[in-house]
Amino acid sequence: MKKFFGLFVLLALALVVSACTSDEKPDTTSDSGSTDKPKDTSSDKGGESAVEIFSWWTGAGEEDGLLALISLFNELHPEIKVENAAVAGGAGTNAKAVLATRMQGNDPPSTFQVHGGEELNKSWVAADKMAPLNDLYEANGWMDKFPDALIEMVSNGDNIYSVPVNVHRGNVIFYNMEVFKEHGIEVPTTVDEFFAVADKLQAAGVVPLSLGDKESWEATQIFENVLAAELGRDDYLKLFAGEIDFTDARVVAAAEKFGKILDYVNEDHASRNWQDSAQLVAEGKAAMINMGDWAKGYFVNDLKLVTNEDFGYFAFPGTVGDFAVITDTFGLPKGIDDIEATKQFLTVLGSVEGQDAFNPLKGSIPARIDADPSKYDDYGKDTIEDFKTAKLFPSLAHGSAASEGFVTKANQAVNIFVTQRDVQNFVDALQNAAPDM
Repeated sequence: MKKFFGLFVLLALALVVSACTSDEKPDTTSDSGSTDKPKDTSSDKGGESAVEIFSWWTGAGEEDGLLALISLFNELHPEIKVENAAVAGGAGTNAKAVLATRMQGNDPPSTFQVHGGEELNKSWVAADKMAPLNDLYEANGWMDKFPDALIEMVSNGDNIYSVPVNVHRGNVIFYNMEVFKEHGIEVPTTVDEFFAVADKLQAAGVVPLSLGDKESWEATQIFENVLAAELGRDDYLKLFAGEIDFTDARVVAAAEKFGKILDYVNEDHASRNWQDSAQLVAEGKAAMINMGDWAKGYFVNDLKLVTNEDFGYFAFPGTVGDFAVITDTFGLPKGIDDIEATKQFLTVLGSVEGQDAFNPLKGSIPARIDADPSKYDDYGKDTIEDFKTAKLFPSLAHGSAASEGFVTKANQAVNIFVTQRDVQNFVDALQNAAPDM
């Protein structure tokens, strides 16, 4: 129990972000052309059933997506009452604190939002708080509807513990197309090409890369992408599996390149959040920003920019062909009252119809590989295609690559490095934290 209590405390304190904004307009049509309708596996239809859905989706876009999903569920299962138990604030931090308290008090919601990967496996699964969902995957024929790498992220041993509803990409750089055109900039595909581009922009008086690291994860996200570029996807996975040390020469090289990248960011980065820094790109004061694709929703919905006219996008240099995955998932906690009603909700959530009702509004792409691309904009279509063919790797900054305990220590090490630029201290701090992965 002491170990489990520690996990709860870590989870309550962890600052992990699921930055999520809306983008595309809702598609109110229900005919996706798919034959994969949600299947009815309920054993208590007609009874007093209820499902409580716990998340931190209360912002524009993400709330719209959740409400669309709930509306679809109500349409399919009017006999089941739905309680939307979303908790606002702190980009998920407040919700996670409430969830930790409830789980510790044996009062779990019917289902809750959790990032696939170690945020799920090293906390709730390790604490024996989750029930396996292998039967649900088998009943719905889902094993070939989600990428194998994504199923592995929500699995522990032979058991599958949650259902992915969406995917965000973390290794994307968005750029101001007018700035690139004005200065004759070509899209860089390697880190060295990025440095050459950054030198040219800096000489022209333009901030090459916008950063807002008022919260801890933004700089960590840049570092994880430099790591993936330096190590390659396969050795990136080995690093977080403990098979490669953080003292490895390539990790040291990644830290050195990360430090050089920081030479090209705006001076006021510590006082900005990611939206503030994205505004610099929108205004042409900065050329690029490395951000998850929720930034696309912010550009389109909030700043009214046009994709592929006002802003463009490309894979983080050195990671072309790779895909940093951030996925929101929902599982089945042990000890809940209405298991069958919850499984019905998870069935809708994992269906083509559920994912296409939710993701166009939230700005993410569907986790399923057979969703309807016509419901998504150009960025969504491109990302859906990349997701099918790219090699996937889990995000460190967003809790999928390592445990909450390690992510907290990594964020602290990154924050110190951003200020001090001491590569040896940075690498040593990561290596010292490695037992917590």
